[in-house]
Amino acid sequence: MKIAYLDCASGISGDMTLGALVDAGVPLEAIQQGVDSLGLPSCRLVATEVKKKGFRATKVDVEYEPEHAHRHLHHITEMIDQSALSGPQQELARRIFTRLGEAEAKVHGTTLEKVHFHEVGAVDSIADIVGGAIGLDVLGVDRIVSSPIPTGTGYVTIAHGRVSIPAPATAELLVGVPLCDSAVTAELTTPTGAAIVATVVDAFGPLPAMTIESIGYGAGTRDLEEQANLVRLLVGEVDDRQEADQVWVLETNLDDISAELVGHCTALLGEAGALDVYTTAIQMKKNRPGVLLSVLCTAEQIARLEKIIFRETTTLGIRRWPASRHKLERSPCAVETPWGEVAGKLALMADGGRSFSPEFEACRTLASEHGVALKQVYEAARRAFHDAS
Repeated sequence: MKIAYLDCASGISGDMTLGALVDAGVPLEAIQQGVDSLGLPSCRLVATEVKKKGFRATKVDVEYEPEHAHRHLHHITEMIDQSALSGPQQELARRIFTRLGEAEAKVHGTTLEKVHFHEVGAVDSIADIVGGAIGLDVLGVDRIVSSPIPTGTGYVTIAHGRVSIPAPATAELLVGVPLCDSAVTAELTTPTGAAIVATVVDAFGPLPAMTIESIGYGAGTRDLEEQANLVRLLVGEVDDRQEADQVWVLETNLDDISAELVGHCTALLGEAGALDVYTTAIQMKKNRPGVLLSVLCTAEQIARLEKIIFRETTTLGIRRWPASRHKLERSPCAVETPWGEVAGKLALMADGGRSFSPEFEACRTLASEHGVALKQVYEAARRAFHDAS
């Protein structure tokens, strides 16, 4: 599987994305040809090699005739629909602009049809987004992963006046996206960059296990004092037989709570949808034996599960961090035993081998109904799968 990883240590913007795509090998001519078909006034993409804090990168600037148009979403989608972009390129560009329009409409209390695109309706922003859609299509990756996103701190002046960073539309676009700390006093992530990330990224987390084929560095306009103002794009291959996603780890140490309450809490966490819940015996301060309560969950489950932990235990704090998870490709499978059918999971190994795991509940039900040992049902299920393979 071909994947791309966005390393957004200094945030992300439309021009940084374009620069990284071109630097990673996407022909600028292919992007220019698609942008030309939009009918924008004298719009030309210029790629130059620059250095940011000593690191080489590609900077893509959009040169165009000044204009004073304030476009609505339908003006932009009409340009895209009438362009020479391929079907997938048009669909991706429309999705990015629609995502951006929904964010703008929400923060301004209006509808998607009525929302005005100010900065992002200008020629350069349209070229950045449409160019990004073309570049990602040409890149031909099956999956896009990104690092957590820094937004920067301080204030920025937009068409509606002075606002704190992240700008309202940027913050709305980044709802559900993991953010990371940054003390840089600058707008690191723009609405255009946030819209691209929110639309195209499949998962957030550290760099996945991959074989790197190419690396692109895209430069932003500003020179930062603290670090290089770059986004890095790594393109490569991962094992097709492994799926990857991001989970969150929640942990807390407990030394002043009974085992019954810990057990009750773990049961509630499981019922609430946690991916996994487990405890570990630990030694805490003043030689107290304690329990480490660990929970694996998705980003959407964090608030609900933390509420249960705070309510049901004596803890005063919960640690949390994202973790990258690799999973074997799996599918449902059932086998016949002397006592009936046993459902299970069939996993496909990286070397092409297969592994069958019987479901506990299915085995327990048959063992109870027929008065046989649970381990006999397990062994019979595994033997049935082996004989059928």
